[in-house]
Amino acid sequence: METLTKTLLSKARRVVIKIGSALLVEKGCLRREWLSGLAADVAMLRANGAQVVIVSSGSIALGRAVLGLDAGTLPLEQAQAAAAVGQIRLARAYQEVLAPHDIETAQILLTLEDSENRRRYLNSRATFNTLLDLGVVPIVNENDTVATDEIRYGDNDRLAAQVASMAGADVLVLLSDVDGLYTANPREDATAKRLDLVSEITPEIEAMAGDAGSDAASGGMKTKILAAKAALHAGCAMAIAKGEVDRPLQAMLAGAPVTWFRSDATPGQARKRWISGMKPKGRIIVDAGAAAALGRGKSLLPAGVTGIEGDFHRGETIEIVGPTGPLAKALAGYDASEARLIMGCQSNEIEARLGHSGRAVIVHRDDMAM
Repeated sequence: METLTKTLLSKARRVVIKIGSALLVEKGCLRREWLSGLAADVAMLRANGAQVVIVSSGSIALGRAVLGLDAGTLPLEQAQAAAAVGQIRLARAYQEVLAPHDIETAQILLTLEDSENRRRYLNSRATFNTLLDLGVVPIVNENDTVATDEIRYGDNDRLAAQVASMAGADVLVLLSDVDGLYTANPREDATAKRLDLVSEITPEIEAMAGDAGSDAASGGMKTKILAAKAALHAGCAMAIAKGEVDRPLQAMLAGAPVTWFRSDATPGQARKRWISGMKPKGRIIVDAGAAAALGRGKSLLPAGVTGIEGDFHRGETIEIVGPTGPLAKALAGYDASEARLIMGCQSNEIEARLGHSGRAVIVHRDDMAM
């Protein structure tokens, strides 16, 4: 297990770490010393060349203590008020523990709509890519201050898996109060055995999942299995590891027990496979020069576009067609109406044609399946 963990973490280009409320907050107070240890782990991963995203619970748990709200389930309005108070404290805490490592942080608040709406999904993906490329560690949480039941993830395990998909992460680590997936609930069954590696989510694997463990947590093993399904579909390996220890990522690398869920595809391969299976809503016609550039792995620039067919929106699937026939399926970077305005132009002419600044490419190479 030590070898597998070292292999997956050492090769990871992007790592998403999910932290639950029970690890971060104890009796309404932030576990500052533990969080400082996690910051050291983040610095360790970054020193090894990885970019890191943190998905953190804890805003409601922190906020309710400040506001003196009763224990137990809160009415929606009180939960949102607690989140508003707690979010600012949570963001400041991460900023303070990562600053000594010369790491800048950013806060990203998401709702379910941000992943289900294609345009919002692409905007969120672009934000993650830009922040990570600039060396920033995004701190992500569900936007509890505005989210209602119909637009909620409901737990940060599945949110973390969606973030891993958005960011194209290679590894997702769910820090938990258990050290992996067991054949039965280890608190109730002394014969339960932990699984080291899961390569497929079967009905038998799903049946092993129990309910939420600690009172401060909203998720349980069932939500972690759902997260694993989403992660594997996105080509991302996922680990369930015990987070209560100091320096939990360092402990994993030193051989601490963990359950790995491992995909047979990389994030890039999984994304292109997903795009390939989508039905196109329109077509973009390109010249021979653009077709050759796409073949070399380049993005599609407006200058090489000679025609737009169909009425598609940004984020919808289109087909790219060259002089000799179909070249690729892709996610459109512009609505069809805007694409028609800028086709054939140079990148420095885009703003004049649109009346506002726009993206330099009509289709990004990461959003294309040749």
